[in-house]
Amino acid sequence: MQNALPSVIMLTNKQGRLLIMTTLYEYAYAKLNLTLDVLDKRSDGYHDLKSVMQTVSIRDDIEIDIGTGKPWQLTCSKEGIPTDERNLAWKAAKIFFDATGKDSDGIEIRITKRIPSEAGMGGGSADAAAVLRALNKHYDYLFSILALAELGAAVGSDVPFCTVCGTAMVEGRGERIRKLPDMPDCVFVICKPPFSSSTPELYSKIDTCAIAKRPDHQAMESALLAGDLGEVAHNLCNVFDPIVTEDHLELNYIKSIFNSYGSVGQQMTGSGSAVFAIVPDFEFAAVICNMLKENYPEVFIAKPV
Repeated sequence: MQNALPSVIMLTNKQGRLLIMTTLYEYAYAKLNLTLDVLDKRSDGYHDLKSVMQTVSIRDDIEIDIGTGKPWQLTCSKEGIPTDERNLAWKAAKIFFDATGKDSDGIEIRITKRIPSEAGMGGGSADAAAVLRALNKHYDYLFSILALAELGAAVGSDVPFCTVCGTAMVEGRGERIRKLPDMPDCVFVICKPPFSSSTPELYSKIDTCAIAKRPDHQAMESALLAGDLGEVAHNLCNVFDPIVTEDHLELNYIKSIFNSYGSVGQQMTGSGSAVFAIVPDFEFAAVICNMLKENYPEVFIAKPV
């Protein structure tokens, strides 16, 4: 999918100074965790992670006006999302301009939200990554994509991957990224139940509980290299999934619907609460979607991107 081309408008401010305002457009793609393992706790209090991540076609739309001649502004189509420096998109813009020494002469960021919040799909990180990509493109690619991802690590753990997109192995706090073969052709059905998970609480639990099953990352890589969708589905594994499911048994109900109507594999993404199914085509996806829509308003059909 191609982003729209930038548009340029000439304005004058109250002092009569000519302003050239450019509007940038960028897509912010959601992510899913095909595998997710939590490793040792680091000296900085964070945990090392290892995860195979995949971007999907559910997206937010980002528009950025550069050269407004006004104080920075951010607006969002969804209520409850911070519209100040707490927003990761705002933080990403600030880090970009601080790193480059460029003068924005005032910016306005507009976010049209479609990625569900508190779902484990990286919505805020995707927005931040889209801001970084849009600004980098506008200023003639001052950073390589990997350098831009490194810059994004200062914004949030999922921002580097959301900057790179596609299929990748992600390690550390999210700053180490290795591209993997593309996901085989398939369709995802994603269901966001009406509850959220506390990420700090999950990490506290995982520090004290025995993890029964950990991902086989090598097997997942081999499945991707072979383009074997069945083996990709077979090797889905998220260590947070059983912990969240124990407290929210309705996840088992959602997975049972997935499994009864054509899913080849299903699990929770990130720290939840969204769960996803891999299905071979849109026909199966549409049936599952219709079954779940009766009880869950946030159900999506997506493709890998």
